[in-house]
Amino acid sequence: MTTAAVPACRACGAALRDTFVDLGLSPVSNAFIPADRARTGEMFYPLHAQVCRACWLVQLEDVERAENLFPDDYVYFSSYSTSWLEHARRYVTAVSARFGLGPHSQVVEVASNDGYLLQYFVQAGVPCLGVEPTANTARAAREKGVPTREAFFGVATARQLLAEGCQADLLLGNNVLAHVPDINDFVGGMAVLLKPEGVITLEFPHLLRLMEGNQFDTIYHEHFSYLSLIALLPVFDRAGLRVFDVETLPTHGGSLRLYACHRPASHADTGAAGALVAREEAAGLRRVETYAAFDAKVRETKRALVEFLITQTRAGRRIAAYGAAAKGNTLLNYCGIRADFIDYVVDRNPVKQGMLLPGTRIPVLAPERIAETRPDYLLILPWNIKDEIIGQMAFIREWGGKFVVPIPRPEVIA
Repeated sequence: MTTAAVPACRACGAALRDTFVDLGLSPVSNAFIPADRARTGEMFYPLHAQVCRACWLVQLEDVERAENLFPDDYVYFSSYSTSWLEHARRYVTAVSARFGLGPHSQVVEVASNDGYLLQYFVQAGVPCLGVEPTANTARAAREKGVPTREAFFGVATARQLLAEGCQADLLLGNNVLAHVPDINDFVGGMAVLLKPEGVITLEFPHLLRLMEGNQFDTIYHEHFSYLSLIALLPVFDRAGLRVFDVETLPTHGGSLRLYACHRPASHADTGAAGALVAREEAAGLRRVETYAAFDAKVRETKRALVEFLITQTRAGRRIAAYGAAAKGNTLLNYCGIRADFIDYVVDRNPVKQGMLLPGTRIPVLAPERIAETRPDYLLILPWNIKDEIIGQMAFIREWGGKFVVPIPRPEVIA
């Protein structure tokens, strides 16, 4: 009998022995099933997050190659969220003013998706380049006039771009840092591509807010890491980079925006990073007991949601869901919620319409189906944009329909 090898931390290489949360087996969250393959099987993988006692990075084991998690027919398009587009537009305005970006500058976005953000730099006349591994979203970006290179980003890609004469005044990545299996290679690539006085900005969900808000559904296989500043500072230091500012954002349930530069660059430290590290330490993010307590909170939310759905379906009430989001697929699969509870899910993205959710096989339909079937409850799966969705779907109140937000605990909104 052989003993399974102990996994190693993807950042520092230390042995991983401590569980953060174990969500059982789950399919890849964006591996939607075409309707004509409804009778075929699919792969389920462990969804087990662990914490490193050496550097405090929370992470999943690699269960699938990144190329298979982010295929050429990737179904996530950033531009289908109106609120996310507005967030991107405000960012472009603010960062351009702060760092004096203009026609003389070079902006590079890593994981630029469908050009949702860089389109605003194009409109402002600022030269830019997107680096995006998925072919269909890259094609959509080019249709917006956004130059896009199809590639996974790391040291090798950065060196190739540098050899071609591309070097960044602003190098940004929104909601990508958690998606990279080799975080040292990714951050190291940013150091290669950045000009001596250039600036990096990275946005990502904050682990502390995930824990405070019980946001376990943001754990899925495409997210390799769950990030605190405590865990990230050593990664940046190894790459010769310095975090000189950090902002807290409301996006995705609570995110951070880091500002980094080369260690000798002239950008002044605002003190915000040190203050945030102190806050994380006060919350217990350097104590393994803090992480171990999270699993019990997750189980209680699962029980509460399942109890609510059982009660309503036994009473004859019909339930639909809004948003075929990756986080929703984690929630539904972990809770064992399938078409016996949820009739269907609607989504604005036509690429997802007509597909089946991975694992649960709940059908994805166009939003117009809500008015046709008049469900009693609409379960909002992408709860991070619940205000946008409630505004779009306010008409369900005409027949007494109500909204349900599942995280941090099930809440009914009339």
